[in-house]
Amino acid sequence: NIGNELYSFIMFRYSKTYLFVYDLMQFCGHSWIFTNMIIRYMSFGKDSLADTFYSIGLVMRLCQLLSVLEILHILIGIDKSRLFPRFLQITERIIVLFVVINSQEEVQGKYIVCVLFFLWNLLDMGKWFVLAKKASPLCCLPCYFAAFVICVSLPYFETFGTYSVKLPFPFAFSVYFPYVLKMYLLVLFTGKKEAKLILCFEIRNLFPEG
Repeated sequence: NIGNELYSFIMFRYSKTYLFVYDLMQFCGHSWIFTNMIIRYMSFGKDSLADTFYSIGLVMRLCQLLSVLEILHILIGIDKSRLFPRFLQITERIIVLFVVINSQEEVQGKYIVCVLFFLWNLLDMGKWFVLAKKASPLCCLPCYFAAFVICVSLPYFETFGTYSVKLPFPFAFSVYFPYVLKMYLLVLFTGKKEAKLILCFEIRNLFPEG
């Protein structure tokens, strides 16, 4: 009826406005990060790489937290992207950024963190600048570097026991977090065809055809 059609029209208009504001906020955040990294490198050279996390880490965390809303956008139907690839991308970044990098100060100063942040922002900027759709080899790089960050962090998790938990009696059960990270790496790099596709899901689904 007319009431339902009017409601649908209003919701459509508001959803478009909301998505525009959301994309604008993400664009401004990633643009600031990307520009900051470039300017710092041009000004300080390699010395800027070691403290990348300290200079842009807060904004990076805000952008990645905000990206969790993209899962909700798909679930309620205002974003027509596929849920599973977007879920994989977001969970990978949340795990690497908040669980691995943020918890280990020794890892935050590694050059690999700067490279990973650069690639993340390059791909996210590509969503608005329409990075070449055929740049699928590029989509694998962030996943490889994320895995490398996890590998670099393993000795620190083993030394400091971060997130490793031993439950008291009567449970007599312990969680050794380095094993959890190693299992996560196996999921990313297992020989099964389905798992290998995870590496190339990110870009292909950020640039839908049509």
